[in-house]
Order: sequence, then structure tokens, then C-alpha cells
Amino acid sequence: MESHKEKILVVDDEASIRRILETRLSMIGYDVVTASDGEEALKTFRLSLPDLVVLDVMMPKLDGYGVCQELRKESDVPIIMLTALADVADRIAGLELGADDYMVKPFSPKELESRIRSVLRRRSNRTSTAGVTSLGVIQVGNLKIDTNKRQIYKGDERIRLTGVEFSLLELLVKYSGKSFSRGEILQQVWGYTAEQHADTRVVDVHISRLRGKLEDDPDNPELILTARGTGYLFQRITEIEH
Repeated sequence: MESHKEKILVVDDEASIRRILETRLSMIGYDVVTASDGEEALKTFRLSLPDLVVLDVMMPKLDGYGVCQELRKESDVPIIMLTALADVADRIAGLELGADDYMVKPFSPKELESRIRSVLRRRSNRTSTAGVTSLGVIQVGNLKIDTNKRQIYKGDERIRLTGVEFSLLELLVKYSGKSFSRGEILQQVWGYTAEQHADTRVVDVHISRLRGKLEDDPDNPELILTARGTGYLFQRITEIEH
């Protein structure tokens, strides 16, 4: 029986980039589908249900930000955004809308392939992500974190997290009370080093997103704390069920 191929949707209005990525990703074993604009991307996504989306920002009809926003209404599929924008604030806009990571054009196809492998490896191993083993059920105030099912409830309401958001939370929760630098978090959760990707704002944006979903007052967090001069940590916890 033929093994299941993971499917990647490549969305870019530049035909040359689509061809290069389709060829390279197919050669290393992925099933690749493509789209040339935002509207086509949404249609193709709903028809093909890919395991990961590589998404350009600047496109006709509907830009990458709009596509990312629409995808997040219906799916937690991993999204890696491609951007030619020089402004850091513009680059992280996609992260704030729910993208998992981004790369700046011109980019190295080999580095993109590495990022894709890292994200899909994390996605395929739900109970042990980036070296983090399953912890059971953790209760912190009105927040319940079920690491076996990878689900979170705030009171009776289920909180929807993307895969990378849960992996980030799981890392901090496993080592509650211990602070991690942005570089350490990048290595543990995203699978690459700060030397390869100097802009660690990706970590800051995901921390902000987590706080917005989990904290009662995100501007004055009580769960995910900032370690001054270091990075981030989760408040020390003791209530863990198995």
C-alpha cells in the first residue's frame, strides 16, 4: 500500500516561485498543489485540504493577510508566510493573524524545506512535540490544559490554539517557573536557531497571541510571565492529573 504523502499548498503570484517550490518539494516526497492568487488559494485549500500552506503576502484579488485570516476561521493548518516587505511591523502582521512562521524574500528554498519539515514533524507527533512529553491534565485557576488531547478550556469554553501555539504553551508549562530566552524557545518550538533567523519577534508575537487567548487581562498577564532581560516563563504550577 502506498504511504500517505503530506500535502503542501504553495500560494504565490510568481509562476517561477511556484514552479521551483513545486519541483523541489515534490522531489523530497510531498504532494504539492498550487494557487496563483488569494481567491484561488481559498478554493484550492477547501478542495485539497493540505497539511501545510506556504503563503505569499503580496498577491492580487486577496492578499496573503486576507487568506491567512480566512483560513484561521476554519482551520489550524500550519501556515508559513513569504514576504518581501522590509518593515518588521509589516512582516509580523501575518503572525498576528495566525501564521506559524514567515520567511523574507529572497529566501533559500533549502531553508524553507527545513522549516516545512520541522512544522510537519511537530504536527505529526501530537503527544511529544519538540522534545516535550505529555503531561496529563493541568488546572491553573479556571484554565484546564489537557496535553493528551491537546485541548484547552477556559471555564466551560474551549479555546482554539494553533499547533505552534499549543507547542509553545506546552514547553512553558512543562518547565513552569523556569524562564526561557527567545532563542531557546525558537530552537525548542520552531526547530531552528536564532543565528539562522535573527528576528526572534516570531516568539514575541506568539506569546502575545497566547496571552490574548488565555489571560483575563493580557496587558497584565498572570500566567505567561516576562522574565526581565531573559525571555518568558509560565507561573509555577503543581496541579497535574494523569
